[in-house]
Amino acid sequence: QAIQAINGYTNMSAEEFTNMIFQKIDVNNDGELTLEEFINGVEKDEGLMELITKSFDLSNVLKVIQNG
Repeated sequence: QAIQAINGYTNMSAEEFTNMIFQKIDVNNDGELTLEEFINGVEKDEGLMELITKSFDLSNVLKVIQNG
């Protein structure tokens, strides 16, 4: 839910969001993601790469903390 909120995906449930990610990168459709599937999937999907990058960019959080 936190990743959804950071990236503006608030129009779907956490389950729907997770299913969307799995559909994009679970290439063998076994319902599990290996590290290799995750890395390859993120590298091949520009939108997903941006989503992951934004999720780990804490610069805005640091600015809020610094400014009190």
